[in-house]
This record gives sequence, C-alpha cells and structure tokens, in this order.
Amino acid sequence: VLSGVLRSKDFEYFCFGPKYRYSPNKQRRGLPARSLRLYILMGSSYVRVNSVPAGHFCAIHGLEDLQLKTVTLCSSPSGMPLKVINRGIRPLVKVNVEAKSASDTAILERGLAKLSLADAAVEVTATAKGERILACLGELHLEQSILDLQNVYCGEKIELRISKQIVEFGESTAWFENEVTDFEQFYNLQSPPLRQTLIPPYCYEDGLSQARNGRSRAVISNKAVAIHVRVVPLARPLYNCLLQRPIVEKCDEDLVLMTKALNIEVGDRNPEHIFNELLSLVVSVDNTGNAMVQSRGMSGGSCIKGVVSKNGEVYVPPAVTKRSEERHEVSNNDDTENVQDYSRESEASGKREYLDIRTCISSRVQAVEKSKVNESACQVWSELKGSCTAGFQAGCSSGPLCEEPVRGVLVVLEGAEITLCRETDKEKHESNADGRYSLSKAVSGGMIVASLKTGIRSSLLSRPVRLVEGYLRLTLHSSLTGLGPLYAILSKRRGRVISDTMVDGTDLISIDARLPQSESF
Repeated sequence: VLSGVLRSKDFEYFCFGPKYRYSPNKQRRGLPARSLRLYILMGSSYVRVNSVPAGHFCAIHGLEDLQLKTVTLCSSPSGMPLKVINRGIRPLVKVNVEAKSASDTAILERGLAKLSLADAAVEVTATAKGERILACLGELHLEQSILDLQNVYCGEKIELRISKQIVEFGESTAWFENEVTDFEQFYNLQSPPLRQTLIPPYCYEDGLSQARNGRSRAVISNKAVAIHVRVVPLARPLYNCLLQRPIVEKCDEDLVLMTKALNIEVGDRNPEHIFNELLSLVVSVDNTGNAMVQSRGMSGGSCIKGVVSKNGEVYVPPAVTKRSEERHEVSNNDDTENVQDYSRESEASGKREYLDIRTCISSRVQAVEKSKVNESACQVWSELKGSCTAGFQAGCSSGPLCEEPVRGVLVVLEGAEITLCRETDKEKHESNADGRYSLSKAVSGGMIVASLKTGIRSSLLSRPVRLVEGYLRLTLHSSLTGLGPLYAILSKRRGRVISDTMVDGTDLISIDARLPQSESF
C-alpha cells in the first residue's frame, strides 16, 4: 500500500491497468470496480483484516479474473496508474512455442497474450520469421508457464510443440592495431578488405561497397542525403558512465582511448573535462551496452554540407570490385568516354562537397564554412536528426553475422551531405533574392532509419567482428567432501571460479563462479 488506507468492508475500488487514461468528457463503461478481502501474511498462514495502512504489504482476494501485469487500485475513477517497478531481472530461458495443428494458432496467440498480461516475469515476442518466443526466468518457471498456457489461458486443450531452449548471443567488435595512434593516417589508410567481406553471404550485405575500416557512407534510397557513419568498440565501464553520467576512476584509460579514437584533443585536461565534452556529443544510449554520439564537426556544423545539384542527388563514387577492375582492363575507347562522362556528371553532383567533408572529418581543426547553403543544410539536418535514434536502435537490434543483438558498440555520426535547391515561389526573383534553400527531394524518417541501419551493419562487417557469449554469475555452497566433484562439473561446463570463502560457523564453502549460459541447461 503506497498511499492512504486500503479497506475491505463496504468499499469498492477501481482497477486501473498500465494503459488506463482518465477522460472527464468520456464515460468509462466497463471499468472494473469491486470489493476486496485483505489478508496479512503471518508466517505460513493468512490473517484476514479490515484495513491496511500505507507502508505495509498485504494479500488481496478478488482480483483473480484480471489478466494484467500490474493493477493500480483507487477509490476514484479520475486516478492514474502507477509506473511499473523495474525489478532489474530479465528472462533468461527462451523457447519457441507453436501449435501442432495450424487451426489452433489463433487460440495459441490469444493464450500467449493472456499469459504475458497475467505474469509480469514472462515476455512473449514475435520474430520476423513468424516464431513466437516465450521467455521465462528459469526452467521451473518455464515449465509452470507452459502448463498454465495449456490448461488455463488457451481455454481449450491444444497440443503444443516446444523447441529446445534458445541461447542468446551478441555481436561486437574490436580495435584495429593502429586505429588509436594516428587518426588522420588511419582514416586515409588503404588496407585490404577483411576476409568476412569477401565470402558469401556477408559479401552481399547492402552498403558494403561503401564501407572500409569501420566506416560507411549510408546513402538513402532517393540519394538526397548521405550520412557518414563509424562504429568503434565501447568498453563496459565507459558505457556505465555514459548511462549514469558520473565518471568513475576505473574508466580513465578507456576514456582516453576513446577520445583519441574520436580525434578529440586530450592535452593536459583532467578526465572530468574530457568526459563532459564526450557527454555533450551523446545522442542516444540504449540498455544493451551501445551508444550513439556525433562528432565535433557534426555538432559544430563543419561536417554538414549542402549540395546544390541539378539532378538532386549526392555524389556516389563507383564501387571498386574485382569485376569492375576486369572491365576496366578490357575496356575500349567508347567505355573510356562513358567513364569520363560519368565522372563529369558526378563532379557536378557534389563531388567537391564529398571531398571537403572527408577532409573535415580527418582534420582536428574544424573550420566552419559560412554559406547560405550550409546553413540551410544544418537546419534541415536538425529536423532529420530525430530519426537517427530509431535507425540506431534498428541497426543494433540485429548484427550482420548471425542476426543477434549488437553489444558494446559506439556509433559515431561523422558527417552528412544534403542535396538542396532554391525555394520556388510564384515570384522567382523574390526567392532568389532571399537565397533560401530546401530539400531537393522529399525525405521521410523511414528513409533515414533504413539507411542508418544499413550503415551500421556494413561498418560492423568491415571491422574485426566478435561473437559475445552470455555468462551467469553463480553463488554456490558446498561442503569439503563435495568440493572436488563441484569443481569438476564447473570445469567440464567451461565455468570459472572467481572466489571461494568459508562460511562462518559452518563447514560450508561459498563459491562465486561464472558459467556460460549455453552450458547451464
């Protein structure tokens, strides 16, 4: 009980779900209002009481038919539901549930929806492949949830097909050898492509032709905007600092390493000043160890270029592949003329801005070129910037290797090229005199999301990628006689003992260990 006094005699309470919103102009028909019976828990027994004041726990009888994760009880219909308490526990055991008979699929979906509402610790998700994933806290919880699904929530006795337990992995990346030593040299480094970018199916990844050394140039579908994206590793201590905002001593080395990788001058400044500068560049931080920042050039406007082109498209350099090289070797004079015409058209479509923005990204001194075109481009980017957060979340939801979630990655927005044209009014001489520019083509938020997702995936694939395995932290108790077999089981399942101490007053040993999640079943 959080406020007031909860009574059980001659009182009726309204039951609010998590999505309840009160509207004074609209009558709420069917809003549950009922009388309750209250009990105080005394050991293994229940003692019925008439009222419970605020600050006490109690058991409530009369809410069995409400299939909701959380319910707020209020004596007035004009109240509001309380926010769900985050328990800090996430489901670990996942299985795929499907009906043996295709005709029972609708019944199964209704049952899963009721189960997810009734049990706050259960998560039900549907994948793009049509799978229905049921996630629970443990094996016993999973077994009980499946029994409740069959006997209670489906309403009818249906046969289910349960898959083996699904283990979630993650995808991450590592540093290049010379990535932190010299920013400009690494940016212009012409290194051979990594092996994973040359073998199928990874060589067919969208945008891979424009990706190199962890950087990618994501061009939207109508070629009106191009975003320069970079992906670097993000250490867990530094991520915790970005998430919680205060800096800790353990992340000083990671902070200096990150500032060198982002071309931020360290000098004699203390870690707090460096962290505050990095914090000012943060755009978004998710809950899975990833973050997105913008470069100093993007925040200052020097790496946002406006392109005034006739065809309304940004410059797209031709991708250099083995097939194109072979074609250039056997090309004749006609092909050479076509290549020259293509290059001239590309130069007219923003090649100069493309080279300028590369120079701005690689240099530490950020000089802002003041012009009406670039000022208009900055205004347009401020409107499109909101869609980058959704693109960041979509890009980190599934990696390019195994479509697993991305962990421990920092996405850097290094620059943007935006095609513009003069605004056309009825009187053209007035618009030309004002010098105002607008987007040459219509750009939606979905285009930005799709292109940024492609840029993040292709940037990850052009770096040294890593698969991340989840570990469980265990606290075990054993006697001296059972210590040997326990260590043998942990070693067989690739476990690692962190510490072991004697429990005072007993002959038991408390063992703190880590075990891979895939070996825990």
